Amino acid sequence: MKLREIAHSRTGDKGNTSNISVIAYQPEDFERLKAAVTPEKVKAFFADVVTGEVVRYELPNIGALNFVMYGALGGGVTRSLAHDMHGKGLSAAILDMDIE
Repeated sequence: MKLREIAHSRTGDKGNTSNISVIAYQPEDFERLKAAVTPEKVKAFFADVVTGEVVRYELPNIGALNFVMYGALGGGVTRSLAHDMHGKGLSAAILDMDIE
């Protein structure tokens, strides 16, 4: 199953750091998200993009996980030559992750 089947996502950026929130559509899917979407899996999924640490924060009251990915934007908006220098496409990409 793809992550997009049980969650949606938002992203933001600051410097060379991207943060992605993964939000369950249904409250009962939050536990599944916690088990399936770990910092290690996110780091591996974005191995070609993220050069630093990935930290996960849990927001159970809203059924969300927030991942802060350091070294994810090619040096930051003013330094990156990437088409998506803000990393907005990362939120769409993570929803393609396979989960159990």
